[in-house]
Amino acid sequence: MNADLETRVAEFAKAYAGQPSELIQALHRVQSELGYVPPAAQAAVARVVGVPLSQVRGVITFYHYFRATPVGRHTLRLCLGTACHVRGADQVLKAIREELGVGLGETSSDGLFTVEGVRCLGACGLAPVMMIDEEVYGKLDPKRTKRILRGYREKAE
Repeated sequence: MNADLETRVAEFAKAYAGQPSELIQALHRVQSELGYVPPAAQAAVARVVGVPLSQVRGVITFYHYFRATPVGRHTLRLCLGTACHVRGADQVLKAIREELGVGLGETSSDGLFTVEGVRCLGACGLAPVMMIDEEVYGKLDPKRTKRILRGYREKAE
């Protein structure tokens, strides 16, 4: 493990040292500082908090909130709820895969997007719907979806 990362993680988690019941709080703190909890940081948290590494990995994989890999600059949430499903969310997802080269739960190779599937965005009248960060895009079709994603890429250049 990178000694600098180990030192940083130990500092983030020191308030929870020797307190196994505070594992989730320690992981929240590390993720808030790093943006994710890489395997090396998981091992450091296990040592500081005093739990087996398998327990840390179990928490990371059980709770949807935690990430073991870096996230993209933008979070794309595609609604997979009933209204969106019926109105073509599967075709929107296909367009996202074609445009970004990734599927649900993955981050694009350029680090620009992390794609997540959600059950509802509360905009059923606009189905199918996706959110990019806090911006809602509704009445999507594959062509419009690709155009929106290309717009974000152009802004990033």
